[in-house]
Amino acid sequence: MAAQHWSGVHPQAIVDPSARLAENVTVGPWSYIGPDVEIGEGTEIFSHVVVKGPTRVGRNNRIFQFASVGEECQDKKYAGEPTTLLIGDNNTIRESCTIHRGTTQDRGETRIGNHNLLMAYVHVAHDCLIGDNTILANCATLAGHVDVGDWAILGGGTMVHQFCHIGPHSMSAGGSIVLKDIPAYVMVSGQSASPHGINIEGLRRRGFDKDTLLQLRRAYKLIYRQGLTIEQAIAELEASYGDLDAIVPLIESLKMTERGIVR
Repeated sequence: MAAQHWSGVHPQAIVDPSARLAENVTVGPWSYIGPDVEIGEGTEIFSHVVVKGPTRVGRNNRIFQFASVGEECQDKKYAGEPTTLLIGDNNTIRESCTIHRGTTQDRGETRIGNHNLLMAYVHVAHDCLIGDNTILANCATLAGHVDVGDWAILGGGTMVHQFCHIGPHSMSAGGSIVLKDIPAYVMVSGQSASPHGINIEGLRRRGFDKDTLLQLRRAYKLIYRQGLTIEQAIAELEASYGDLDAIVPLIESLKMTERGIVR
């Protein structure tokens, strides 16, 4: 992408005097940075972006035009409390994304980690937790209180029900409607989403070796093809694979489920 034609804060941007901008922060024309906003070094705010606080944005992020970052949530119980949005480092937030602050009914904050890509029109509702190195493709939508693990990929138009957990290294196909938790490593698709094996190609790209992939395939079959309850599957996994580091995220994602897992 061509370099921007300004440096620092553009004369046609509005930055509240109480906002705290580090060195080398760029704010484009017609953007608004409100009070109680902190933006870390090297972050680029393009034109027509709104950032409201309390919001903390880390270093080297890129936030594209028409994004709304740190707005109050759409939960009818919200009564103006000073809840927070926390965004880490090296994230890309594309056009027209909407990211809301938390609620006092939960932890009081929405949190996004590092090295994430939120494509155009993504919505992240109140009290969501997004880990590191995730991809949320165009129009992916997270309801409130959703937890997305590291390296997860949500295909375009994926809709996730409130309080769902998306396990690390999992993947949803475009247009999926996720009503229950997705265990770590599992691919899903459909309306409502159902499991379709382990995310083998994604794991290969991240350096998982053949032996580990074989064990994950076996673990998947144990969960989904033996008619076990979640509790029984956890016990079998711990007994058979408990010494394998790669199985730990899978077991943990089963232990934390409250809504049940996709079937």
